[in-house]
Amino acid sequence: MSSDPRPLRIGLIGNELGTSLSPAIHEAEAAALGLAGYRYEPIDLAGVVDPDLGEVLARALAQGFTGFNVTHPHKQAIMPFLDSIAPSAAALGAVNTVVLRGGKLVGHNTDRSGFLAGLRRTLPEGTGHRSALLFGAGGAGSAVAAALLDFGVRELRVIDTDPGRLEALRESLQRTLPAGGARIETGGPERAEDWVGAADGVINATPIGMEHLPGAPFDTAWLRPAHWVADVVYRPVMTQLLTAAAARQCPVVNGTTMLVEQAADTFVLVTGVQPERERMRAHLAGLLSPVSR
Repeated sequence: MSSDPRPLRIGLIGNELGTSLSPAIHEAEAAALGLAGYRYEPIDLAGVVDPDLGEVLARALAQGFTGFNVTHPHKQAIMPFLDSIAPSAAALGAVNTVVLRGGKLVGHNTDRSGFLAGLRRTLPEGTGHRSALLFGAGGAGSAVAAALLDFGVRELRVIDTDPGRLEALRESLQRTLPAGGARIETGGPERAEDWVGAADGVINATPIGMEHLPGAPFDTAWLRPAHWVADVVYRPVMTQLLTAAAARQCPVVNGTTMLVEQAADTFVLVTGVQPERERMRAHLAGLLSPVSR
């Protein structure tokens, strides 16, 4: 258990949080475990131009918050305002979980382990994964890229519209690769058609496909049945990308797998208690069933 005697109050910092299911998932599991007083609340910064994240954190701490999840688009911008960052999160250059320890804010990243667990749980045994193409080099993309290397991808290509983000991601990944490790290439959207064709797996780590941002990050006509396709977006469960991929008989990994695994890992960090992951999956499935039908 957490050594902090105060009731556990966790904030979710991000934009457009109205449809987030994280509060319901966390609070249901806390109730099942008998963690009285556990609260998980959105801190929605949508519409705030250039928010002062240091002030956001200070205000939340003054209100009694004891930890945070961080989501789009603040996973990288939050880092300068933390007292320390776990090595795994520092290597990725992105934080999605912040815990309060001894009055200090410590950043972690549970997206990497969450995405990797989702791939291992969902993809059929023997699925080819020597090469992969990732769309998105932001906070989620950095964690997904590292998870893909953990999964055994040896040729990783990353597409983003921001050359600076691409270079930062490439450099961070190269620093952690062993000698003779994977080959990493980065490029803009103009490379998409060729790189989709050359990949075993294609992954979306951009916000494209969310309910308020429909679409796909590339022309889905380029997909073929030999591809496997994953998406970090979980609402809708079957994004436009995954729907097109499934229609072409591609194995698909939806965003709920990553959501549950990273939520469970976060739960451990902010409470010190191990959750029951199957129960969390079942609860999420119940929450999404009216949406996914």
